[in-house]
Amino acid sequence: MPLRGETARRIAVALAALGAAGAAGGLGAPLWAQGAAGLFGAALFAFALRIPQERGAAAPPPPRPGGLEPGLGRAALERLPFPLLLIDPAGLIEYANPAARALFERLRVGEHHSMSFRAPDFLDALAEAQAGAPPRSFDFTLHGDRNRVIRAHVDGAEQPGRPDRPGRRHVLCLFHERTQDLRLERMRTDFIANASHELRTPLASIRGFIETLQGPARDDAEARERFLGIMQAQAGRMQRLVDDLLSLNRIELNEHVAPTERQDLGEIAHETAEALAPVADERGVEIRVLAPASGPMVRGDRDQLIQAIGNLLENGMKYGEGPVEILPAPASASHPGMVGLTVRDHGEGIPREHLPRLTERFYRVSVRRSRNQGGTGLGLAIVKHIMSRHRGELTVESEPGEGASFTLWLPADGGEAAGRAARAAPRAAQASAD
Repeated sequence: MPLRGETARRIAVALAALGAAGAAGGLGAPLWAQGAAGLFGAALFAFALRIPQERGAAAPPPPRPGGLEPGLGRAALERLPFPLLLIDPAGLIEYANPAARALFERLRVGEHHSMSFRAPDFLDALAEAQAGAPPRSFDFTLHGDRNRVIRAHVDGAEQPGRPDRPGRRHVLCLFHERTQDLRLERMRTDFIANASHELRTPLASIRGFIETLQGPARDDAEARERFLGIMQAQAGRMQRLVDDLLSLNRIELNEHVAPTERQDLGEIAHETAEALAPVADERGVEIRVLAPASGPMVRGDRDQLIQAIGNLLENGMKYGEGPVEILPAPASASHPGMVGLTVRDHGEGIPREHLPRLTERFYRVSVRRSRNQGGTGLGLAIVKHIMSRHRGELTVESEPGEGASFTLWLPADGGEAAGRAARAAPRAAQASAD
């Protein structure tokens, strides 16, 4: 089936240019993707040269709001692995391939592009391209999620046969999400900086003990046993630190992708408590699970939810006194559509001035006590990032002398109904009180 129309020719030629840009690395894509883009664009360009062009043919009609006409050209665009948009001279989204619709959830074909995008840099680039600016590539961030970085390449093409719209052009946009690439780069930088800072003290300690054992304490059996025990503890601290840093980096790498699997939060809470029972027995602390054995259901990553609950339980065992409890949080009007799970200890509590900074990396209320307990200063930071990936929240309530309560808020599976129930709960309680 031959391609028809000048629009198909322009798209093929523009794709060839974009493919060459991709091959040159303008989109920051991997080498294999750059090559694929170049070959794909070149093939479409070669095919476009074979499109018959009728002499004296009437100007093509304006594009339909529904997008491009069916045919081989559209089928090729549908299979393009890069997100692609075609904006008509009026600013309407004429076409979006499946990759673009997956990347931009708010996107609607037939609507003005300003309804689908809240990114000033991108909107300015579209306006410039329509006015005749040369093609260019740039990065922009999505409105409401500045952690997602998109590389865009925009290129305008004059609309033939439309003298009534001088200077107004179709604009072709090709995208590549750079979020994961930038996170990997930041992870490498952060890992080196954090590891070098936090490992300096235990490494210096181990080195000092080795020099002592090689010198003054060479023949002192009692000192040797004591120093070897300290060295083993410092090595264990370094191992925990590296493990936590790697875990945090893995969570951050996929933080922009929300989990989709259904999980039973009550079942996960009981499983985590059972797994930590030997640790609790060793510390002489009781774990009380007051949450139901089943439900509520949430969308989540099972392993990460176990890790989040486990980190909170370990914190309660290290710094609290008496039993550590897991219990369901009552519905909250400030967290509509969410369910809460609280881990509560009965320790000395946390001074109010420390609460806002508890989830910062390596922040410790008491550095000496944290290190004596084997803490790395990363446990709550890991919990915060797990909640961020789950589109949830970690809240902390504490008063000196009354312990601390850490609550995991997670979107309920079937969040709309749960949200109505949460909003109705305070009203029902007020009515009952009246």
